[in-house]
Amino acid sequence: MAPPSEGGADALLPDLPKGPLQAYRSRASFCWKELALFLEGEDVLRLKWGTPRLLHFQKTIFSTLENDPLFAHSGEELCLEKCRELNFLRCQRLLELSFLSMEDMVASPLLVQTLIACLGMYDWSLGIKFLLHMLTFGSAIYSSGSERHLKYLPKIFNMEIFGCFAVTELSHGSNAKAVRTTAHYDPTTEEFIIHTPDFEAAKFWVGNMGKTATHAVVFAQLYTPGGQCHGLHSFVVQIRDPKTLLPMPGVMVGDMGKKLGLNGVDNGFAMFHKVRIPRQDLLNRTGDVTPEGTYVTPFKDDKQRFGASLGTLSFGRVTIVGMSIVNLKLAVSIALRFSATRCQFGPTDGEEVPVLEYQMQQWRLLPYLAAIYALDHFSKLLFLDLAELQQGLVGTDHGARQAELGREIHALASAGKPLASWTAQRGIQECREACGGHGYLAVNRLGDLRNDNDPNCTYEGDNNVLLQQTSSYLLSLLARHIQDGARIESPLRTVDFLEAYPDILGRRFTCLSVDSCLDSAVPLAAYEWLVCYLLHESHQKLTQEKRSGSNDFEARNNSQVYYCRPLALAFLELTVVRRFHEYTHQPHVPPGLRAVLGRLSALYALWSLSQHTALLYQGGYFSGERAGKMIQNAILDLCSKLKDDAVALVDVIAPPDFVLDSPIGRADGELYKNLWTAVLLESKVLERPSWWAEFSIRKPSMGSLKPKL
Repeated sequence: MAPPSEGGADALLPDLPKGPLQAYRSRASFCWKELALFLEGEDVLRLKWGTPRLLHFQKTIFSTLENDPLFAHSGEELCLEKCRELNFLRCQRLLELSFLSMEDMVASPLLVQTLIACLGMYDWSLGIKFLLHMLTFGSAIYSSGSERHLKYLPKIFNMEIFGCFAVTELSHGSNAKAVRTTAHYDPTTEEFIIHTPDFEAAKFWVGNMGKTATHAVVFAQLYTPGGQCHGLHSFVVQIRDPKTLLPMPGVMVGDMGKKLGLNGVDNGFAMFHKVRIPRQDLLNRTGDVTPEGTYVTPFKDDKQRFGASLGTLSFGRVTIVGMSIVNLKLAVSIALRFSATRCQFGPTDGEEVPVLEYQMQQWRLLPYLAAIYALDHFSKLLFLDLAELQQGLVGTDHGARQAELGREIHALASAGKPLASWTAQRGIQECREACGGHGYLAVNRLGDLRNDNDPNCTYEGDNNVLLQQTSSYLLSLLARHIQDGARIESPLRTVDFLEAYPDILGRRFTCLSVDSCLDSAVPLAAYEWLVCYLLHESHQKLTQEKRSGSNDFEARNNSQVYYCRPLALAFLELTVVRRFHEYTHQPHVPPGLRAVLGRLSALYALWSLSQHTALLYQGGYFSGERAGKMIQNAILDLCSKLKDDAVALVDVIAPPDFVLDSPIGRADGELYKNLWTAVLLESKVLERPSWWAEFSIRKPSMGSLKPKL
């Protein structure tokens, strides 16, 4: 399809190279440039960059990386120390380039997310190192601190200090409330004493801490004189001398060594032996200590204070949602471009067709393509919601709505990270297998994507544990409704539908044909029923456990596997489906994009819903075999309809070839030429093994290798 007549798209998005992929591009039902502009919006795509010209922000980042020799792909596997050194130098260069100012970050949060995504597409070791310093460390100081902490921000931007974020301990990860590092206040010197009681309380797995961080935001239990504990608070603690990188007195800090992936990031550990810091280095947005030692907080109770702080703690989880989607974007881009040019078999012996023409390949890959679009939209909205929360905290908004917003974002992030990281995990593996043996070749990057995505499932909270946060949030709303008649509502309105909980439970699946299932409104209604059903079942299970003599801990523990866990996932899937449905069905969608966006919305919703088919039958929403078959046929029908749009949909999300860095995923579609060239470069065909000369000198004679009888 021809691009829109407006000149903006061609100026911002260059034409793609001609080649074998052109066959699919020419059959697309929409213009990929129009979709890119619609999805991202002018504010994200354009940034004033030193000249009067408006440039594509992503293009600016990518072209800067490609044209700087420091970011060149060497193709060589570096030792751990060299890998860390190169990553640090690249991070330093990024800070010199100053892609975004502090003002940009505050004014346009989506630009921040775009920058993270662009760096991650290039290399997540670099993206994470930069993210941990600038955004996790810097954002914690900005949003959890006050005016007295603003002095740190210029030092972060000019790399005078280098930061990390230290919550996790050797013996405590997901259970952040139970961390054992302490901060006792001494009013005689107006200092906090940061202390690690034993090695199990050592800060552990902290990114940037291993070799390079000079300062850390350290989470510790705050004690005032008299021994009263006020719970978890965060402090700015210097751990190394910025000039020498030697540990500060009382700090034992070290590197954890090689990991399965992301080895450019120096994860480390630290123990503190009665390290004294000024009182002012308590990040005091939600609670403070006076010089005399009195604890003060603007919140009425600890639950409100902790609820507000949860949104701040959610930053890492919200970011991981976006990181996981980036990994899936890269993998699906590689696999679908491969599938559109890889020809195998055909209707006659002399004819071969692209493997994308096979229904099996469509069913394996296209639902993940739809998932990218739906989850990416959810991720952006969640990032904006979190920015709203942080702006409220900075603006000293400590009302009940702010606390509720913190709880809701915490619940969404706690289920969003599992859904996104698991979807990416499964999707990357499917893409690896869908590319056959070529997908196993390291140069094609799918192995690195799989390894780099893997920690998203466990850091910032184990996925299965995090889901309990979301189910507990939902169950608490229902309990309040049952006990006090309180309305079920939330600031972002993600739970408002539960007010009609009894009526929704009475609904049943009523579609009469496959065609009637092709709108995402159908699975949206089914998801509302599913969440209400699982909420009812989980509440009943908890009640039954308590009546049987179980305490609260035992009751919750015994209610996770078939109740609370699927409840949390179904609720988050419903939220993603609802937000994407509303977005794709808004009146402002350009006419040329309505069909493809509607199909993406329906495919993601139906595919996700199909994974709960047993529950839909178990609870009585489905009855008879026709309902299940209808959903299956609708999924296959949507895959068939989206097949010709697949390459153009990839063109919207794929980065330039330099960044994608996969011979089988290049935009020109010259699959075999690109792969052959890459293999020749890797193999050094004219060279014998470097170890052969030494081996041939000392190798035993063949006779000595004969077995003795």
